Amino acid sequence: MPQAGGGHALNPTDFQRLRHVPPLLEWLANIENPNTRRAYRNDVADFMAFAGLRDPGGLRTVKRAHVIAWRRQMTQRHLKPASIRRKLSSLSEHFDFLTDQDAVDANPVDGVKRPAEGANEGKTPALSDAQAKRLLQAPPSTTLKGKRDRAILAVLVYHALRRGELCGLRVRDYPPRRGVACLAIHGKGSRIRYLPVHPSASTLLEEYLDAAGHRADSEGDLFRPVRKPRGTTDRPLTGSAIYAHIVKHYAAEKAEQAMLTFFARHLHPSKP
Repeated sequence: MPQAGGGHALNPTDFQRLRHVPPLLEWLANIENPNTRRAYRNDVADFMAFAGLRDPGGLRTVKRAHVIAWRRQMTQRHLKPASIRRKLSSLSEHFDFLTDQDAVDANPVDGVKRPAEGANEGKTPALSDAQAKRLLQAPPSTTLKGKRDRAILAVLVYHALRRGELCGLRVRDYPPRRGVACLAIHGKGSRIRYLPVHPSASTLLEEYLDAAGHRADSEGDLFRPVRKPRGTTDRPLTGSAIYAHIVKHYAAEKAEQAMLTFFARHLHPSKP
């Protein structure tokens, strides 16, 4: 996408160039996360290559039949259901943008059936109530670190947050919301969702914050490294530390491979 010239104001040349930016580039430029932007660009490019479109302007001629044919071709390529859903979602997002811009009359991806969400069901087993209870009781309840680890594990067990979402939690993200304890989760695309906190997780969070003493630090990290002999630092925990020193540690202590499998998708250091 064309960039503005030096200084704080557009010069006439840049102004005219920006008027003619293709809708596809405009849409991509408005996506802040570089990984998301790259994935969307690749997915739309995949469809264009399939449809034989050399210019983004050709997307305005696409009909639902083209999208259905692309879905069939992706199935024949043996792409995973999750990948097919993502690619269809990326293309749909772009057509939503084109619809908002009155560049197309309707989104041709609407109504195209996608692989079922449960297509991969069973690959990541859920924890039983007994397993969850054993895991939450593994950290000691008498130390600050133990209280912190119990609270972390409870949030993971009951809410299955991603690694980045858990590490990004601030104290202010755990406020009462209309009288109900909630977690404000900052997800992809700067989206915020509010999750009512499970009563057991709320109890453990309260015990941790009372012991840690940083409840008033609203802009600080919710979960922090514990320093010896007592107290917490003002640094955030990393996803690698949570996986290796909390989840993996206590799961191994309880000899629960299912626990590791359950959390690896969200917390393994190789995951973003």
